[in-house]
Amino acid sequence: MGKLVLYGLDPSPPVRACLLTLKALNLPYEYKVVNLMAKEHLSEEYLRKNPQHTVPTLEDDGHFIWDSHAIIAYLVSKYGKDDSLYPKDLLKRAVVDQRMYFEAGVLFQGGLRNITAPLLLRNQTQISQHQIDAIVESYGFLESFLKDHKYMAGDHLTIADLSIVTTVTSLVAFAEIDASKFPKLSAWLKSMESLPYYEEANGAGAKQLVAMVKSKNFTIVP
Repeated sequence: MGKLVLYGLDPSPPVRACLLTLKALNLPYEYKVVNLMAKEHLSEEYLRKNPQHTVPTLEDDGHFIWDSHAIIAYLVSKYGKDDSLYPKDLLKRAVVDQRMYFEAGVLFQGGLRNITAPLLLRNQTQISQHQIDAIVESYGFLESFLKDHKYMAGDHLTIADLSIVTTVTSLVAFAEIDASKFPKLSAWLKSMESLPYYEEANGAGAKQLVAMVKSKNFTIVP
């Protein structure tokens, strides 16, 4: 096994998805913090590793992979003792992939990043009610994914859960999850929080991001 190095920072949901996966697989790794505010991700050294200059970036024995979804699928495919976290059965894998595409396009990019980037990077403190409504709508989709199962893609934990939980626990900064409206989503979140590595790999970083968001004293406008 090559040496694994993860480049990132704890408040980032995609970084936390990688941390959760590394912990779930019980893999040894080195964690190198990339300070985005100090523009370390734009350094010549980092750009050689990841020309898109995003976090996370995974280094595996001199090879570099970025985008959390690509990273976590790679880690399980290469180092998993079995395929439970990312099934080899094509139909089961397609469900996991769909859930991760939903997280990437709807929850993260369409929901979280479209709000947090202007808020944290450009100090735009007005958020539209439409954006909040879209977050709540996305909770409804997640509730439907859980209709017949305990986890997002079936009856056991997969990388879809590890990816989705990082963004959901960040979105609550803008819209809390109403347990009366979304009982299955609330139960799933409690189940995820019970993982022995959850707090270290996701809980602490999610709290950091929520605190950063709340410090901006944003207002919701029609």
